[in-house]
Amino acid sequence: MITDRNPMNFKESMDWLNGFQKFGMKLGLERIIRICSELDNPQNNYKVIHVGGTNGKGSVCKFLESILISNGYSVGVYTSPHLQNFSERIVVNGEEISEDDVVTLIKKIKPVIEKISKKDDSPTYFEIVTAMTFQCFSDKKIDFAIVEVGLGGRYDATNIVEPLVTVITNVSLEHKNVLGKKIENIAFEKAGIVKNNIPVVTGAGGKALEVIEKIANEKNAPINLVSNHDWERFNCDLDGQEFHFKGFLKDYDVRTSLIGKYQGENIGLTLAVVEILQMNGCYISDESILDGISKTVYIGRMEIIGRDPIILLDGAHNPKGMEKLVEALNNDFKFENLILVIGILSDKDIKSILSMIIPLANVIVVTKSKNTRACDPIILKNMIKALGYDNEVIDKEDVSSAVKYAKSIAEKNDLVCVTGSLFTVGEARDFLL
Repeated sequence: MITDRNPMNFKESMDWLNGFQKFGMKLGLERIIRICSELDNPQNNYKVIHVGGTNGKGSVCKFLESILISNGYSVGVYTSPHLQNFSERIVVNGEEISEDDVVTLIKKIKPVIEKISKKDDSPTYFEIVTAMTFQCFSDKKIDFAIVEVGLGGRYDATNIVEPLVTVITNVSLEHKNVLGKKIENIAFEKAGIVKNNIPVVTGAGGKALEVIEKIANEKNAPINLVSNHDWERFNCDLDGQEFHFKGFLKDYDVRTSLIGKYQGENIGLTLAVVEILQMNGCYISDESILDGISKTVYIGRMEIIGRDPIILLDGAHNPKGMEKLVEALNNDFKFENLILVIGILSDKDIKSILSMIIPLANVIVVTKSKNTRACDPIILKNMIKALGYDNEVIDKEDVSSAVKYAKSIAEKNDLVCVTGSLFTVGEARDFLL
């Protein structure tokens, strides 16, 4: 029997995996198809819910996870990027995978990657992690996999699954250099996850919805639209909020600990998915639905991790996300001064993001995460001044220094908000907790 005489430990395994980040992002499914074929297509060994869209994907994934676990199912969830630890990307039954799991998966996938790699067309980091996830879920013998699209949809590495339900939360302008400069282009890419005869749930509207409906009709995929007319919020405070929903099958009154009125849209999409699963023979009780929604937690998204002063973390990183954050700050919080800590990736629509949030701020602390795409704080500072902001703008070279400074000047009735990037929020969370 041949054994591996030099097995990798966790650090060595992660070093090997991280070495593929240099290949960046590549469109196309040929590499992930080949990898998974070599692994005997583990993505076909469980039921899949595929979740795409611009904003709200992660929340929908988390709500669905909690509901299905509450009902007794074994559930895997794949999301990206991670805030603090790689293991956040791959979660089974509410628990992040262990370091031993990572080592085992990389030991299994490494020979496959070495076999198929070519110098001019190596698999990407995201493709390898996606294949690892599919293999992990198969090894753990889960019932359901909730799989979040990484970027776009049509050529995203996750798009080799055959789901029970496809979700496209909403569509707004993002990643224009990759997905296209018009909303129709982006909707076309995101609708690339629509499969023949598989029901689609979406909260999209306008021209984006027209594109999604056209593609769904071509593929004979029933489309289920969730609009803001289907729900209303009737109570909210810093400990949570309550909503009333009109579902396809029945009405629901639910409570969630997640903050922000926009979560109504995400819960509405979740309920639509659950009802479609029910109509297709999956047993999910009403008690599990209400219990699952009430227990859902989502770190780094409208997350309050301090009081007196309030310290709020939110990973808003595109104009639509920032619009939702601003709406929540205006409607759901009371504070004397807003101290804004913001770091944004340089490939984002920085001007639009800043123009929405800076009018609310009394003091702004600009910073940058360790991500290589992070925008220089001095550039952010100059852009803020160019937008006509007259109050104090402080620049800090790293997130921990920025958060430390913001806390030092905050009074009891102030609010410190860290936002602009999931990477910024992740580093802030590391520092604060």
